[in-house]
Amino acid sequence: MSTSNPPQPHRWDLLRPDQLGTLLDGVEQPDLWYLDELTVCAAKVVARSGGADLRFVGRSADSVFDLLGGALAETSWSGRLGRLPLSCAGGTAELSRRDVGRMREHLAAAGMAPCDLARRRRPLALVDLVWAGRTFTTLHTVLRDWVEESREPWPVIRRRLRYLGITARTRTSPKTWRWRQHHPWTTDLPTRAVQNVSLDQSVWHLLGDHEPKTAPSFPPQRWHDDSVSVPVRGDGPTRALATALALVEAGRTRTVRRRLVRTFRPEPAFAEPWLRSLCHELRSR
Repeated sequence: MSTSNPPQPHRWDLLRPDQLGTLLDGVEQPDLWYLDELTVCAAKVVARSGGADLRFVGRSADSVFDLLGGALAETSWSGRLGRLPLSCAGGTAELSRRDVGRMREHLAAAGMAPCDLARRRRPLALVDLVWAGRTFTTLHTVLRDWVEESREPWPVIRRRLRYLGITARTRTSPKTWRWRQHHPWTTDLPTRAVQNVSLDQSVWHLLGDHEPKTAPSFPPQRWHDDSVSVPVRGDGPTRALATALALVEAGRTRTVRRRLVRTFRPEPAFAEPWLRSLCHELRSR
C-alpha cells in the first residue's frame, strides 16, 4: 500500500478564505434558512460522539462539517475534524481487490489504519447522512477485514470506533424502521458506539439530495483517477463554495456558538468533563 495520500476531490480550506481570491466575487449570498436546525444537529453530533475525533464521510454532511469547522476554530477541538470523501454505498461486492486497496489508503489518510486505531488516545467517529446504512456497512466490512489481516487487537480497536448516523426525523412508533437494527455488524461494537442524530426531513433531503456540492461524487470508479484533485469550476460548485464559506463564517458567530452550548446541556454527555470544557471554551469566544 502506498505511503502517500491517495488523490481526493479538491476542497478549499475555508478556515483560510484568503486563498479564494476573487473566486466568489459577484456570487449571490446564500440563504441559510436552515441554520438553526443544522446547528442543533451539529451540536448533537459532537455530544453523541463520546469525545471522538470526527471524520465526515462522502459529501452529504459537508454542511455540518463546515459549520462545526467555523464554530470549533480557536478551541481545543481545532484540527479534530476531517473528511473521508468516499462514496461506497454499493457494498463490498462492487469493489475489486484494487478498489479495496485504495479504500485502505483513504482510511489510513484519515487516521483509520488498524495500527493507528489501536494506538489512538481518543476514539474516532465516522459521520454521515444515513438512509439504509449501506455506506457504513461497506466501510466497517473493509475495516474489519483489514484489522483481521493485520492482526491488530480488535477488542482494543472496537472501543476506539464510533458511527454517527444523521437520519431524517420521523414520528417514532414501535414499527419505525431503524437502520442499525438491520445490520448485524453493529452488534460487534459497544452499545453506544452506533448513534443516531435526527434532522428535519426537509433539511435532510436538502443536504442529501439537492444541495450543490463543491465537487462531484467520488465512487470507486474515480478512486484511481489522479485528475480528481483538480478544482472543479462551474455554477454549481461555485454556489456550493459560497454556501460552505457562509456556514464556516456563521459557525464563528456568537449566536451559533451559544446555540451549540444550549443544545449540549440536555445531552447525557454534558455530565462528562470533555463536553463541559468545550462549552466553557465556546462561551468565552
